[in-house]
This record gives sequence, structure tokens and C-alpha cells, in this order.
Amino acid sequence: QVQLVESGGGLVQAGGSLRLSCTVSGRTFRTSPMGWFRQAPGKGREFVAALTWRGGSTYDSYYADSVKGRFTISRDNAKNTVYLQLNSLKPDDTAVYYCNTVQGSGNSWYGILDWGQGTQVTVSS
Repeated sequence: QVQLVESGGGLVQAGGSLRLSCTVSGRTFRTSPMGWFRQAPGKGREFVAALTWRGGSTYDSYYADSVKGRFTISRDNAKNTVYLQLNSLKPDDTAVYYCNTVQGSGNSWYGILDWGQGTQVTVSS
């Protein structure tokens, strides 16, 4: 059974940084396209970033316009973990952040596995 476990969230002031982690178990990881999503209070879940395998050791990254230039997605295949580095955080980034194996392209992605519990990011002004 595939399990997604997110961690690394917290309370940070505007302009600060956090690094989120997502460990994946029970699934071939190296070639799996992985993504991050977030859900703010009272809103639906939205795409944040994705990292897809192009071949060999090459991956392609995709970002929502709202986070481009501030967030960076990366992965460590030896640890079955995908990361999301959050820099220059804004109060609008406050949300529960989730990872998932993804399908899609461009700015249109969706998760294909059962969602984990997520990790809360709160940005104070």
C-alpha cells in the first residue's frame, strides 16, 4: 500500500523560508512524477509544483504562476523523498500542503493516489 507522509510545515513570518518533505513508501519512486498541492482555508486544493522524469537522471519541473521564482521542488531518490523549498513566503501561502504522485502537464496537474495528512504552513504578516 502506498503511503505519503508530509512534514516540515510550521509558523513563519512573511519573507521567511521553510522546506517541506514528503516520503513515499510502497511505490517505485525514481520514475514517478511527483507534485505538491495546497489547500487554504475555505478554498479548494490547488497545484503548486511538479517534477517529472524525462529519462536518465533528468527531471523537468513545473510551477504555478503564484509560486514561480519563490518555491523549488526537488527529490532525493535514495530517500524516496520529494522536497518543496519555500522562500519569500507571503500570508497568501498559508495552507495545508500535500504531495502526491501526479498526472498532467503544463499548469494542469492532479494527484492520483490517496492523499496524506498534509503539513500546515502558516505565514504571519
